[in-house]
Amino acid sequence: MQKKVRIKWVRSGINRLEEHRKTLRALGFTHLNQTVEHTLTPQIQGMINQVGYLCIVEEISG
Repeated sequence: MQKKVRIKWVRSGINRLEEHRKTLRALGFTHLNQTVEHTLTPQIQGMINQVGYLCIVEEISG
């Protein structure tokens, strides 16, 4: 069974690299303090590694 993660965007994208702001949009975020859930694939893991300093990530059991 594939792992799922819950990602919450907690730090602003203002004054960040354009590439990081685009990554936030690609993860599905539209506003601060929003939470999204994704299946943990290598692509999603790479996005989390890139913008992890702006987000809180937790693994979902079950």
